Amino acid sequence: MSKASGGPISPIAVGVAAAVRYTARLHTSFDTVRPPWQRIEANGLCTGHQRLAWVEGIARRLMPENADLLIVEVDDAATGAPAMLLPLMRRRALGHYVVEWLSRGVCDYSAPLLADARPWTRQSADAAWAAVCAVLPPTDRVHIVGIPQQIHGVANPLALLSVVRDSIQIASGLAMDGEPETLIKRICKSSFAKNFHKHCRRFEQLGKLDLVEADTPALVEAHFATLLELRLNRFRELGRFDLLTQALVVDFYRNAALQGLSDGSVRLFGLRAGQAYLAVIYVVIMKGTLHALLLGIDQDAVPNVSPGLTTIGKLMMWARAQGLDYFDLSVGSQGYKQHIGASSAVLGELCQAITLRGTGATAYIKLRAKTEVFVRSRPGLYKAVHNVMCRLRRLKN
Repeated sequence: MSKASGGPISPIAVGVAAAVRYTARLHTSFDTVRPPWQRIEANGLCTGHQRLAWVEGIARRLMPENADLLIVEVDDAATGAPAMLLPLMRRRALGHYVVEWLSRGVCDYSAPLLADARPWTRQSADAAWAAVCAVLPPTDRVHIVGIPQQIHGVANPLALLSVVRDSIQIASGLAMDGEPETLIKRICKSSFAKNFHKHCRRFEQLGKLDLVEADTPALVEAHFATLLELRLNRFRELGRFDLLTQALVVDFYRNAALQGLSDGSVRLFGLRAGQAYLAVIYVVIMKGTLHALLLGIDQDAVPNVSPGLTTIGKLMMWARAQGLDYFDLSVGSQGYKQHIGASSAVLGELCQAITLRGTGATAYIKLRAKTEVFVRSRPGLYKAVHNVMCRLRRLKN
């Protein structure tokens, strides 16, 4: 892959903070980093957004032509033991260079792959980050968003950094345990459990209600086409932007779903009543966690009944039956997540200027974030701005 290969490996750099020391090594090719990545993925801690296949797909299909692949391997300087991997990229942006997470909009979380469950502190995190920065190529600023506080119960070293601040983004999810048959009643709000069973009965009037997994290439293609149609129709009606309007992003998700058939890491499920599909959901599964990424619904199938919430309820029961113990509802503060009974956590953001050129862009980003917080804190103003943006998008469509 031309975008993900070639380039020398940087000299080793060391970050020091008191007695905590780390070395960092820069990789500009997946070829050189694949073995340690596979070991950490298998034996360490990482989210579904940092699976090697997922990130390689981003580099192959979504990285800009002028971007540089930067994967940093961090080790304990005293023992040589691996500590973590960080998939980054550098791109040109309005006359300056910026280092970002290798996400391109298809990763909800910016979380390093951790080699083990060792505890991290602000001191050790800052030392590791100093080592990372020392091997990065010249850049004007660093901007990383979507930083979760924890990775499978372990403090995320990125979230502990002195330069990281809370963002306006919120992630939600539910811990799952016990028998799948009673899961909804036990862990969800009583109002959701009541509505879930009522909605199931209403949909069953159309025919047998099934959660159908796409377990063949033909079904993956069919489910994905239905997801795309339902989602774009719904977002167009609401006047909302969606990444799936971009052909390269569509190609990425379709390919990842087909590739995920081999190990079940990426799956598509359709909620079907009789022969009609009411909703399709796209999920990633990793280390006991189901990440719900994309949902397309036919809101007009049955009046006053939600195919989306019904699909989520059915999928939670399926996930628990497979032994999964966490259902990640992704990023966003949509009301339905609180209705289900999900717990929420604020995500962090790293916005750091390195040069004078980067200072202006960083100041603008911080001002934009403060403006958005101000608007969101005033419901009347937020609703007015939101309605204007929705009308503009509908006119554009």
